[in-house]
Amino acid sequence: MNNNGAGETAEFDYVIVGAGSAGCVLANRLSANGKHSVLLLEAGPKDSNIWIHVPLGYGKLFKEKSVNWMYQTEPEPGLGGRQVFQPRGKVLGGSSSINGLLYVRGQHEDYDRWRQRGNVGWGYDDVLPYFKKAENQQRGADDYHGTGGPLSVSDWRHEDPLSEAFVKAAVEAGIPFNPDFNGKTQEGAGFFQTTTQRGRRASSAYCYLRPAMGRSNLHVETSALAQRILFEGRRASAVVYRQNGNPRTARARKEVLVSGGAYNSPQLLQLSGVGPADLLKSHGIDVVLDAAGVGNDLQDHLQVRIVTRCAQKITLNDIINHPVRRVMAGARYALARSGPLTVAAGTSGAFFKTDPRLASPDIQIHFIPFSTDKMGEKLHPFSGFTASVCQLRPESRGSLKIGSADPSAPPEIRINYLATETDRAAFIDGIRILRKILAAPALKSYCVDEVYPGANVTSDEDLLDFCRKTGSTVYHPTSTCRMGNDPLAVVDQRLRVRGIEGLRVVDASVMPDLMSGNTNAPTIMIAEKASDMILEDAR
Repeated sequence: MNNNGAGETAEFDYVIVGAGSAGCVLANRLSANGKHSVLLLEAGPKDSNIWIHVPLGYGKLFKEKSVNWMYQTEPEPGLGGRQVFQPRGKVLGGSSSINGLLYVRGQHEDYDRWRQRGNVGWGYDDVLPYFKKAENQQRGADDYHGTGGPLSVSDWRHEDPLSEAFVKAAVEAGIPFNPDFNGKTQEGAGFFQTTTQRGRRASSAYCYLRPAMGRSNLHVETSALAQRILFEGRRASAVVYRQNGNPRTARARKEVLVSGGAYNSPQLLQLSGVGPADLLKSHGIDVVLDAAGVGNDLQDHLQVRIVTRCAQKITLNDIINHPVRRVMAGARYALARSGPLTVAAGTSGAFFKTDPRLASPDIQIHFIPFSTDKMGEKLHPFSGFTASVCQLRPESRGSLKIGSADPSAPPEIRINYLATETDRAAFIDGIRILRKILAAPALKSYCVDEVYPGANVTSDEDLLDFCRKTGSTVYHPTSTCRMGNDPLAVVDQRLRVRGIEGLRVVDASVMPDLMSGNTNAPTIMIAEKASDMILEDAR
């Protein structure tokens, strides 16, 4: 788009707010036929930071303000009043440019549950074609996977004996081997696939946006912070944003598409007058639509990490902390795009049930061959590795509320971790099962001792106390603009904001509830399906 003067207005068929996992998909698909003009707004910069494109670079981006919103929760009662850091991508590609790169779709049952809650067209059989459409699967096409799509899905490129030993240990502990967490069933132990292409991160900006950038009908604006959506009556008509200190307006002839994610999408709706009336009035915002569900039902995955001291100097701690080995790892990556720098935020892992009466797994384990006190901080000086417990379907619910009418002010995030007995019990049981895996013969020769929580932490009370003191996010917030037919649902099955015309939300915030796994792949699927619906409705 040409640089408009302050306050000048441009007009497009579609205005997309947020160039993250979903927004880049929308920009590509809606501009592909050449019939529609599309504007994509991103509050952050271009994805030019070199660490974005190196898989292990997510550790460098964890607290990099130039590409990260750096959010914090409000004090969490279930975690002893601690605030939990919430990194979210603020860059082309959004969180897909800074995440841990794991490609996990969730369980078939997740989507069937969405459908059973009245969301017609969102069952597993309905969404599988969109997963396959998006995918370029390294292993080839089959009943569950596609090839030729924009999103590269690959096997890991670093041989690691610890990661292999974890899978063997899990099998020894009674968990079946699973060669494909995204195939017939999720349950089992195996190796994660990643959104990488020949050793480089395959973000939505790289896979979807970059191939479309040469189209004359697609315009991309970075450093463009959306201020509010404008309405003509109950119809969304334009987006006001600020770029380089100047206010600008982009009118939408057809629709405004909000793709800011589970935090920024409800924030923008509330700033624009769509949300709980009392909240909006308290900040002096005129109410366009009293929608109590906007910002409601916030969900996230909590993780609790067990750190083990390794008997051999084969961990990433040993490589990164040794100047010669670190240089060698960098050279290997530069020459062959392989080696330790291709490690994602989980190499191997497992999905299992804490109770055999459950219909599907309720725990996910992420195994990584390094250790640290907190993610994004220096690795331990000793040889160590980490395995984390994540409860897949938490009952706890939180909220997202603006704390100010200033669009640049962070929202108030309350996730309410560990609020229910089910959630608390799942972590205690999950840690006990993980300890059985870590004590299995395949890992025994690698383990010196458990650094934390430590062998003396054994009772339910002590394990729960450890969870409260150390638990942190797995970076999967969802459901703050959730889909449904009930009074608190924000969007309908076609992702249109209920009670408003010309406005949709397309991102993880529309999920009726949290996926049993990582959220990037499902978010891309949602945007693929939304693109078809938007184009159908434009006819």
